[in-house]
This record gives sequence, C-alpha cells and structure tokens, in this order.
Amino acid sequence: MNNIKSRFMAKLYFHYSSMNAGKSTALLQANHNYIERGMNTIIFTSINDQRYKESEINSRIGLSAKSNIFSDSVNLRKVIENSHKKKSIHCILIDEAQFLTKEHVRELGLVVDKLNIPVLTYGIRTDFKGELFEGSKYLLAWSDNIKEIKTVCHCGNKATMVVRISDNGSVESEGEQLEIGGNERYVPLCRKHFNSKKIN
Repeated sequence: MNNIKSRFMAKLYFHYSSMNAGKSTALLQANHNYIERGMNTIIFTSINDQRYKESEINSRIGLSAKSNIFSDSVNLRKVIENSHKKKSIHCILIDEAQFLTKEHVRELGLVVDKLNIPVLTYGIRTDFKGELFEGSKYLLAWSDNIKEIKTVCHCGNKATMVVRISDNGSVESEGEQLEIGGNERYVPLCRKHFNSKKIN
C-alpha cells in the first residue's frame, strides 16, 4: 500500500458549500472508502462543533465516525506526524474546516508537501454576513484542488450563501461570526435572496 501511495503526489483539497449540502456525509463516505481499502485515516473536527457527542462526526443521514478535536492551540502537523510515526497514515480528513486558522492551513500544507499525505477538508465558505471564514479564506488561497458541494435555495437556484435567523424569524445582519449550536437557525440561500433577505 505504501508503494502505491508513493507513486502519487498528495494534494490539499477544499470541499466547500453552503449549509446543509452534505459535507459531513461526503467526508464520512471518503473515510469509508479509504478504510475499505485497508488504509489508515485520521479525522478531525472543530471544538466549536457541539451538535453531537464530543470527538464524533455525524451526518444528517445517520452516518457517524470517531474524530479528533482541533482548537486554535492544536498543532495539526505535529499531531499528524506523531500518529504517522506509529503507523502509516494514508489520508487526513477535516470537518468544519472554516474554523481552521491560517496557521492550521499552513500546517496542513506541510503535511501534504513533507509527508505526502493527502488532506481532504470540508467546510462552509462564508458566514451569515457573506464574509469569508479564516479557514476558508486560506484554503481557497492555498489548496491544490477546490470543489463546490452544491445545495439549493428555496427558489430552486444554487445556494451559495447562508443567513442566520433570529428567534423572531428575522434575518440577522449583526452579531458574532461564531455561534455554538443552533444549526436550525441557518438557512442556505442563493445570492439574490441573500441580498433581499427573503428566506421563503
């Protein structure tokens, strides 16, 4: 297996979308594919994702897998290098990649370039104000391969944005970028309805 991997140059991948497009499902399917072929993976998700059990990724269709947690203080390169010394790692998968820092993305690039391990990241491109998350900004800048996972707005057009809904049902335009939990308060929209703040 190591001989097979060594023939190919690893890449840093960024799979992005709006909310509820199936990013976690795609990650878990990719992880399953590696494991099914006898390969070893490491999954990470953000400490900010508190929707489910700690150290676990779940998809809306019922798939799940154990994961490691990353926070701003975690050196991803060192964690991956230490694991790779114990057993060969064939792929790194990152959920909630929008919460990566600039330094995290740099570390993941070094994992790809120095260890020749592919890194697959999955995240949201923009927040409810239409601004790039830090992790998404640098993944868009530094990834070798960028792919959009598509979902639809209520009008049927492709959803590229997301809005956050207040308790009274209005679209929020101010507030902190990060809100722990409350995923039901986020709605994917096309650019037209994002600008008009029309959610249905």
